[in-house]
Amino acid sequence: MRKPEWLNKKIDFKKIAGTDNYMKDLGLHTVCHQARCPNISECFHKSTATFLILGDTCTRQCGFCSVAKGEPKPADETEPERVLKAVKRMKLKYVVITSVTRDDMQDGGAGIFARTIRAIKKYDISIKVEVLVPDFKGDMDSVKTVTGAKPEIFGHNLEVVPSLYYIRKGAEYKRSLDVLSFARKEPNILTKSGIMLGLGEKQEEVIKVFEDLRQAGCEFLSIGQYLRPASQNHEVVEYINPAKFEEYKAKALDMGFLHVESGPYVRSSYNAGGYLVAE
Repeated sequence: MRKPEWLNKKIDFKKIAGTDNYMKDLGLHTVCHQARCPNISECFHKSTATFLILGDTCTRQCGFCSVAKGEPKPADETEPERVLKAVKRMKLKYVVITSVTRDDMQDGGAGIFARTIRAIKKYDISIKVEVLVPDFKGDMDSVKTVTGAKPEIFGHNLEVVPSLYYIRKGAEYKRSLDVLSFARKEPNILTKSGIMLGLGEKQEEVIKVFEDLRQAGCEFLSIGQYLRPASQNHEVVEYINPAKFEEYKAKALDMGFLHVESGPYVRSSYNAGGYLVAE
């Protein structure tokens, strides 16, 4: 299936060199590289990036994702300090931290998430931190470990509508909603989720996801077009017209979301700092 004219963004490799070098020097990973994000040159040029912690190998086999899969190496306990060094070098005021899924770890990596958040907050309490976490296999003690470190935004993506969860290996729709609902109970934490379109979902299914997220107390939402990262990944079923993304955005805002990013190139952490500004 050929991409339509509105999906013609090109990566400018000159713009990513500086941020890329910071990460390599510190032995850090970004989801921007791992997920082959089309926004990488735009974000790196602005000295923004989403840190990918807990290594670069995921224990799950999701059909839409290009992150390496297999048996990961043991977690690096020095990672929180190295993320902090990057935050200092880049003079970041808004930090997004995500990870591969680590089902091999007892706490799913929650402890290192918490240590990374606390390291940043200890350095400068005014820096805003957003996390995008896995489901921790539904272990709410792990969720509590992360929320207890007081990130401003706790994110966990539903990714697709329930009928497509066969693509999201190892995940459960209700479990993901429960994680968001539990996290929202922590004072002064806002919750965020994201969904991809173009994998064969129906409009009524998308609206139902919005309703379920609002029922779980979720305030922020990202809606983007699925783009096949590699030939071994799930095929694109449909390219959604930009006007449809605007329609979904209006619908979600009418349902009570505080801020919605919706468009073909929108990803979970795209314009991440703008959510709190809007709020």
